[in-house]
Amino acid sequence: MDVTVVGRNRLEVRGGTLTVVAGSNGRGGELVVGAEKRVLGRNEQCDLVLEDKKVSAVHCEVVATERGVLLRDLGSRNGTFIGDVRIVEVFLTARATVRCGECELQFVPASPEAVDLPEINGFGPLVGASAAMRPIFDKLRKAAATDLTVLVLGETGTGKELVAQALHEASPRAKKPFVVVDCGSIPASLAESVLFGHERGAFTGAVDKRVSPFVEADGGTVFLDELGELPLDVQPKLLRALAEQRIKPVGSNTYRPVNVRVIAATRRDLVREVNAGGFRSDLYFRVAQVRAEVPPLRQRVEDIPAIVRKMVTDLGKASDFERITHDSLERLMRHDWPGNVRELRNVVAVAIAFNPEGPIDLSQHLHLLSTPAETSPIASRTFQDAKKDVLNRFEREYFTALHAETAGNVSEMGRRAAMERAHVRSYLRRHGLIDTSRGRDDLD
Repeated sequence: MDVTVVGRNRLEVRGGTLTVVAGSNGRGGELVVGAEKRVLGRNEQCDLVLEDKKVSAVHCEVVATERGVLLRDLGSRNGTFIGDVRIVEVFLTARATVRCGECELQFVPASPEAVDLPEINGFGPLVGASAAMRPIFDKLRKAAATDLTVLVLGETGTGKELVAQALHEASPRAKKPFVVVDCGSIPASLAESVLFGHERGAFTGAVDKRVSPFVEADGGTVFLDELGELPLDVQPKLLRALAEQRIKPVGSNTYRPVNVRVIAATRRDLVREVNAGGFRSDLYFRVAQVRAEVPPLRQRVEDIPAIVRKMVTDLGKASDFERITHDSLERLMRHDWPGNVRELRNVVAVAIAFNPEGPIDLSQHLHLLSTPAETSPIASRTFQDAKKDVLNRFEREYFTALHAETAGNVSEMGRRAAMERAHVRSYLRRHGLIDTSRGRDDLD
């Protein structure tokens, strides 16, 4: 959300009104644009329904920002136009005519409006007091008490699984199972079986019965991570399972009722996937009853000190935060964080592991802030030597952080790194992270 903060608890946005003036039957013909994103399109679940065959299912979106109303095309088939200009995104600050298919909409700007920010600085393990995060924390807090399906969006490393876990733990289902399904790692041919289970002998290779995660999570929560990777032919079956709260294992003739709450996450822009034909619009709206978009860390750098304090407490002891130099925190806030919170956690874990006492300079462990002598092929080094040095440093820091986060559990390290345990052990030995004198090198 692009906003101007007015004091600590208020922000200023410039919204407006969109009114259908031609090309639609007038159903839902007006939309007031505020600080929450709203979508326009042909699907009946859109905030403004445009009944025109040339309009895509989810055509474009609008949101009020400090610079005016941001209008963004969502990969629509026939485009979004201002006059004769086809736009990708544009800020609307004055009266304008917007065209979607054969529909024309008149935009009228509103005066700047100050909106109250909720006084909430965290949700579960998530912390932050930025204007970008406080409305999200408030939305999550309200959604947790319901059984509504939540779609968590965000770049890789923003903490989508943490959001899902926090929603579960704050819900009435907290004492029941939280089951994770990584849709991105499911072979397409086995997707239906992984989601809904199968009977013994249901297909070649089905030597044992498989229980569905919807059954394993009975009474609790199923987290569908990377939902955007789910094969198109399985999506109608998932939609039916969500709508009817029952599943049918592969090879079975009977349905089984299930009692679960579903949370989904993806790094993909699912709306664009809908318009590209890669994701069903009806499933999108079913899983996005509540939509929580976690901003990248670079858009909320003011939260970094609070996040670092929380990470230090989780990884060691709270007093370690006092050893972190103020200058290094400032340098962290100037970094662009392509790996988001996951990258920050890696930096903190490595810094704590390498500095058991004395001042801690977190910025020493930022690859992009390293000195040229450490990262470049100058100083008479060959390309291969320079490459080897960079890879060795990356391996050492990555596996040191992974070892610290998992308390040395090789099975868990393998799961997080998507590697076989034997390969994980070889890296740990290479970088001196296994005490081979004990005759036992993991904590499985």
